[in-house]
Amino acid sequence: MSDMTLAPELSVSEWFNTPQPLSIAGLRGQVIFLHSFQLLCPGCVAESLPQVRRIERIFANTDLQVIGLHTVFEHHEAMTPTVLKAFIHEYRLTSPIGVDQADGQSDIPMTMRHYGFRGTPSSVLIGRDGAILHHAFGVEDDIAVGARIGMALAAPLPATMPADKIDGCADGACVAPADAA
Repeated sequence: MSDMTLAPELSVSEWFNTPQPLSIAGLRGQVIFLHSFQLLCPGCVAESLPQVRRIERIFANTDLQVIGLHTVFEHHEAMTPTVLKAFIHEYRLTSPIGVDQADGQSDIPMTMRHYGFRGTPSSVLIGRDGAILHHAFGVEDDIAVGARIGMALAAPLPATMPADKIDGCADGACVAPADAA
């Protein structure tokens, strides 16, 4: 597709809930729901994070990868990784969460700038081919978000998938490598 906008890579200084750092390129072939939040953002705590937990529950048996991005653009001294770690524990957040990296040149962290987030909460749905399918500021209706995710999950794997990502595709179904289980 010629109007496809590929998702920028994540700039993360620290990860939680994952044994290794995640990357957009490394997740190619999966659908990604990237949600940006701040632990002191009332809309994030009251609406966005509960919605993310519903998304995780509803799409648990799919290859949707939910990634949280703690995007601090205000109250920097109050929202440290140590405070975030306690927040993650208290709110029982289980998906991988990265700390959006500051570069010292701006109060706006790098991934937030690369994606053009206007604030928090924000979310981006990334297709199997790495293209941005939807970009939102604020909390959208659960039905709309679920429909978009469902359509993205129903899309076929891109024809340019690396050979080690799939064993083969036929009749609209793809088989994961045997050693991936």
